[in-house]
Amino acid sequence: MSKTILITGGAGFIGSHVVREFVLKYPSSHIINLDALTYAGNLENLKDIEDKPNYTFVKADITDAAKINSIFQEYQPDGIIHLAAESHVDRSITNPLEFVMTNVIGTVNLLNAAKDIWADNYEGKRFHHVSTDEVYGTLGETGLFTEETSYDPHSPYSASKASSDHFVRAYADTYGLPVVITNCSNNYGPNHFPEKLIPLCIHNIIHKKPLPIYGDGKFTRDWLFVIDHAKAIDLVFHKGNLGESYNVGGFNEWQNIDLVKELCKQMDEKLGRAVGESAQLITFVKDRPGHDLRYAIDASKINTELGYEPSVTFEQGLSKTIDWFLANQDWLDNVTSGDYQSYYKKQYIGS
Repeated sequence: MSKTILITGGAGFIGSHVVREFVLKYPSSHIINLDALTYAGNLENLKDIEDKPNYTFVKADITDAAKINSIFQEYQPDGIIHLAAESHVDRSITNPLEFVMTNVIGTVNLLNAAKDIWADNYEGKRFHHVSTDEVYGTLGETGLFTEETSYDPHSPYSASKASSDHFVRAYADTYGLPVVITNCSNNYGPNHFPEKLIPLCIHNIIHKKPLPIYGDGKFTRDWLFVIDHAKAIDLVFHKGNLGESYNVGGFNEWQNIDLVKELCKQMDEKLGRAVGESAQLITFVKDRPGHDLRYAIDASKINTELGYEPSVTFEQGLSKTIDWFLANQDWLDNVTSGDYQSYYKKQYIGS
């Protein structure tokens, strides 16, 4: 194998698409998927590539420093793509310490392990930290987040991710660690865990359940198709300038209420329902604390320097996403029932 690349959180939503991209695109590289398989980690996301000769799965928690050090010593990775994170804002409000442990302590454990095995010999090495646009806070009706926007996190989740970004930069400045950071907008697409807006609404529309929308529904996000995000990570990992940050966006700003109405429209067409039937399920609920009004990414840097641009419009990506969920309702049923968590046991320990 020409290179060994360790991807953390590779059984999660975004991580599984990154793992697949790297396993299939770089058959001469050894791709290690390190995941703790918490509630959102699902190895069924990777059934199509699990038998590839250049793929290895390792079950481990990044908060376990001794275990992480042992894994780094065993596999001697040349590159790390760090996606493992607690990422749901609502969960962070309920249990902020869990987010501190995974997103901050876990990141520092990985940085220490990389620093130790590379031992100041950084030729050909790279630590790619994947973060979020939520670290920048909120925008008014105009303006965009750039790589120079000051950090202003408003939730325990975004505060923990902001802290992890600072640690990555600090290790670059203090120890010379070769790092790149990407800050992405909201992802959507196949395999999305149904606690997030789009897969939750798809699931609820299928079963004719209410579609909960926070507040007045006017919260605005930039939406990025997850497969496009995986390609952007590949691009930055291989070609991004060390020490730099790159914002990755989909150039798709939507208010939540308009997004859900578009989703309802497409679902009615695909399910053969009357026009407007699913939209009647929309239910406005009490807003969550610290809810940011608007995120919007300026992705001109990655576009200009690295030639990145999304491959689909939001409407196209949403259609592909709905088609995937409708064709994979067993996956959706397993996830919503919790049965998916038995897959690791069946596949890796034979019972």
